[in-house]
Amino acid sequence: MEKKKVMFFIYRLSYGGAARTIMNIVNHLDRNKFEPILVTLNYTFAYEQYLKNDVELVKLDTKRLRSSIVPLAKLIQKEQPHILFSTIPNYNIIATLAKLISRTKTKVIVREAAFLGREGKINLKLRLYGFIYKFSKKVIALSQGVKENLVERYHVHRDKIEVIYNPVDLAYIDKAKEEAIDDEYASIFLTNRKVIVTAGRLVKEKDQQTLLRAFQQVVAKVDCNLVLLGEGELEHNLKTLAKELNIEDNVYFIGFQQNPYKYFYHADVFALTSLTEGFGHVLVEAMATNTPVVSTRCAPGGEEVLENGVYGKMCEVGDSKEIAESLLFVLQMDDKQLAHMIEKGKERAHTFSVERIVKQYETIFLNA
Repeated sequence: MEKKKVMFFIYRLSYGGAARTIMNIVNHLDRNKFEPILVTLNYTFAYEQYLKNDVELVKLDTKRLRSSIVPLAKLIQKEQPHILFSTIPNYNIIATLAKLISRTKTKVIVREAAFLGREGKINLKLRLYGFIYKFSKKVIALSQGVKENLVERYHVHRDKIEVIYNPVDLAYIDKAKEEAIDDEYASIFLTNRKVIVTAGRLVKEKDQQTLLRAFQQVVAKVDCNLVLLGEGELEHNLKTLAKELNIEDNVYFIGFQQNPYKYFYHADVFALTSLTEGFGHVLVEAMATNTPVVSTRCAPGGEEVLENGVYGKMCEVGDSKEIAESLLFVLQMDDKQLAHMIEKGKERAHTFSVERIVKQYETIFLNA
């Protein structure tokens, strides 16, 4: 059987959800059936160290996305891959245009993870994406909600879309969660205080403002800390809000962490208060570390991952009172209730194991 050469294209291998997904797929593809090539622009990040040694890594001689079309087209002509795979709309456009310029028989498969729309200008942009996606063999949607959004707002034909959830490397998480907490943060976690943890970019879409307001209500009743992992444009505003709410002594901003799982593992509950999520990858990761989760409905991803509350507590978006009540409920659970919630979470996390999800990608690649 001839191996299928699959070329993966991404802007750079930084610590983001798209890069993590690409890395998981590339590393776990069956080498008896596939030959993976990973193509990035001319950037270097520490995340590259996790790429398996047998994966060819090619860096185009540019750091500008728009300037990568011709170099990528030339690489496609040279390598003649069976499949060109990309994710994130702007990268998908570049990949598709490069393939068209290359005039090869390469099939393009694009992945869409975002749940975008609801504004006129954005909808017009999405229709442009949808037009470009017509040149692809398949469009991978991150969730059922993302699929419906692709049909409604991008105008992609339903039959072209396949839903494949994010792959999660459970074996890696299980090992990483056992690492020791960094000394500078040990006093936050290794005390009698309860710990609530969240992770994500400090941006409007993640709505950490509501989490801070909910935490103000929680800390009035339970001695606990709130730990925020992540960086972003709203960090100063959030720190100011914590002071205004008089909770700054119990709130810790510890920035981006290369290994967030050890912090999840040592927390009593993980909280996600996003406005929307295409999938809710971090919820799966938290459940994989044996940590119960509280989440807003953050359609479509949050609802799908937790199945509307079967695997974790769910709250309405922006409702600090309900979020506070849910956090208190989990923090005050008895041992039996807590063990049951943790077990349910672990059960759900296995649904998204990298081995299971990559097999779905392999089927798509083989049939392309």
